[in-house]
Amino acid sequence: MTDNTYYEKLINAADLTSAAPVSEPDRQYYFIKKARAQVKEYAVRIGHQPSVCVTTFGCQMNARDSEKLRGILEEIGFTSVDTEDADMVIYNTCTVRENANVKVYGRLGGLNSLKRQNPNKIIGLCGCMMQDPQVVDKIRKEFRFVNLIFGTHNIYMLAELVSEVLARPSEMIIDIQEKTDAIVEDLPVDRKYSFKSGVNIMYGCNNFCSYCIVPYVRGRERSRDPEEIVCEIRKLVADGVREVMLLGQNVNSYGKTLPEPVSFAQLLHKVCAIEGLDRVRFMTSHPKDLSDELIEAMASEPKLCGHLHLPLQSGSSRLLKVMNRRYTKESYLALVDRIRAAVPDISLTTDIIVGFPGETEEDFQDTLDVVRKVRYDSAFTFIYSKRHGTPAAVMEDQVPDDVIQDRFDRLLKIVQEIGRERTARFEGQTKDVLIEHINEKDPSLVTGRMDNNAVVHVKGDASLIGQIVPVHLDSCRGFYYYGTIQK
Repeated sequence: MTDNTYYEKLINAADLTSAAPVSEPDRQYYFIKKARAQVKEYAVRIGHQPSVCVTTFGCQMNARDSEKLRGILEEIGFTSVDTEDADMVIYNTCTVRENANVKVYGRLGGLNSLKRQNPNKIIGLCGCMMQDPQVVDKIRKEFRFVNLIFGTHNIYMLAELVSEVLARPSEMIIDIQEKTDAIVEDLPVDRKYSFKSGVNIMYGCNNFCSYCIVPYVRGRERSRDPEEIVCEIRKLVADGVREVMLLGQNVNSYGKTLPEPVSFAQLLHKVCAIEGLDRVRFMTSHPKDLSDELIEAMASEPKLCGHLHLPLQSGSSRLLKVMNRRYTKESYLALVDRIRAAVPDISLTTDIIVGFPGETEEDFQDTLDVVRKVRYDSAFTFIYSKRHGTPAAVMEDQVPDDVIQDRFDRLLKIVQEIGRERTARFEGQTKDVLIEHINEKDPSLVTGRMDNNAVVHVKGDASLIGQIVPVHLDSCRGFYYYGTIQK
């Protein structure tokens, strides 16, 4: 879902008789036009219009990147499909945890057999995992059938890279940039939903938490110009978008690297002022620099959704210091108190790591204490995953697996008990719900979300998709509701 007329003018204006432009995104419009001709030749060779399957691993930022990948590929002549027997398969990878890497290697094994059946098949790998030189070296040696490898910093160059692959189909094209200051937007995007969209407001991370690989694979913080963000959202609203999710590794740091600094709260006020936009979400907020100005914005702007993701990671002040999180158990709890005082009904969610090196039972009890005091609506709980290249990977006192599993199970039980109680607090009330899709299990139902992100199922059909409707929340079933649309 993209403005084809707008991009068509820019692409058609490219002059293939001249050298490729140096400036972006003009250079990519040039290669989109060039790749179109190459894809037509490729289509003749394989005997049909080529298809592509883009598979996403990881976070919302990866999902947004995949929308950009699909948008560019559709512009050059590929048709998007959901199955990996497509003529082109691209894995947009994550490397936050080791099992994400293992999953990609396993899936590549399956692609190898498909490639043998279809030698013209194009296989590409991109994203965070590809920024690790050890990973790239492994793929180069063990997965020679892969055609294209690129990283997080040059997602926007896909048309240029595909053009190179089509010109040299027997070679493995590798294009990894170690770092970049570039922010290249205004390229085609294929949105998953017509009525809601993610919007990148910044890239990279400067926090260097001791367990986290993200700053190494996503680079240092770069914020987009606020007027460019507002302009993009206005275009999205004109194209039918009613809800946006502002994306960044730490949105609270937004604007600090701009020539004229702008705070995240100031950006939120600008975005909320956009006519026709109904809902604004954001992710992720780092507790160390969530300002009182931002809390005031959350309390005063009715378009801001009543949900805040506030990663805890650990409730132990001692471990938080080792993690380089730059807040304490006490300061985190005080922050939650300020947020709840300003926005009493807000739904808080979090991330928690179990088994960080050196974690004692006392440290773990501190985590359980925070969980009981904050009472999260839900929590993403993770077993610590050692990431090569991070300080935590070489720390002593790695926690035994059986101890970690026991703690993880205890934490999950408490998180789920509290989450069910918190979710049920709106039962019997009427809330606005954005209807998103036909229910996968029961086609007589449609499924949507309240502004606090809780899932609601109601009787209805596809005509409701994209509408915000009042729903009476008849019954809560753990972490979701069944409701009735109010006329």
